[in-house]
Amino acid sequence: MSTPIANHQAAADTVSHPDPIQYREYKLLLKAEHFLKSQNFHKFWKLTRRVAKDLGVAINKRGKPMETHLREVIFFDTPKFRLYNNGFILRRRTFYKNGLPQPEHELTLKFRHPDYHAAAAVDVRPLLPCLNVVKFKEEILPPHEKPQGMRTIYSHGCELDTPNTIMTRSFESICQVFPALLRTGAKPKTTLSVVNGLAIEEILVNFGEIDFGGKLTAKANLALWRNRATQEHFVGEYSYQVKFPALEEFRGAPRELSERFYLGLQREAADWLKIDSTKTAMIYRMGRIAVTNHE
Repeated sequence: MSTPIANHQAAADTVSHPDPIQYREYKLLLKAEHFLKSQNFHKFWKLTRRVAKDLGVAINKRGKPMETHLREVIFFDTPKFRLYNNGFILRRRTFYKNGLPQPEHELTLKFRHPDYHAAAAVDVRPLLPCLNVVKFKEEILPPHEKPQGMRTIYSHGCELDTPNTIMTRSFESICQVFPALLRTGAKPKTTLSVVNGLAIEEILVNFGEIDFGGKLTAKANLALWRNRATQEHFVGEYSYQVKFPALEEFRGAPRELSERFYLGLQREAADWLKIDSTKTAMIYRMGRIAVTNHE
């Protein structure tokens, strides 16, 4: 491997100035069979508004409510899932406009871990200077194998726009972009491939903006994942994300309301909920390769 990559490994392992957490995202997995008909998106939209009303929370009509977007999602990994089993997710999104794919793709590397310090210590930035966006999130999920409650995982990610790059290249090649992946220990000549051969079609529906007070709002949406080739429905996910300058500033009534809204949705939408961990984990478990990462 080239010298610049080797020298960068220390920086990838220890970040002297950690990125601050600036997002808190609440996620609920939903049963895909509830969304075989388009009107059921509206039913869930009404359900969320009912929970918000009971709590005195306003939902603003930011953008066009129920506006729908189409995206393609593909995950890349080594044959034995060395990336994911070490906490990394390498994802490419393709956006569509008027039914046509856009030339630029969003390439994202994430490191997810239940321990804040472990997530903060990984430098996910690309090696070479380029336009990129680093997002450090606190993600709120239901407890493992339970329909109600909260648990936290931390997501340290980097997004960059890239042309139609062929990702089925060697591990060594992708490390030229994201040196943090060196910690997975994959062999340099190992070829990356599409995880379980699945191209995912994502239907993303805008559910407006939730106002928790204190000038803190959250963009809410519902995503449906299905097999792009067969149109088999995999899973849905309702999520809302709060952005703030620093995690310490997300406190008091706004934070309490955001959590009460999450727990209220779990109770009100109990029949809609799917008991699982994450969408990504589901995709990885659809093949025969052992998955040791239990997010």
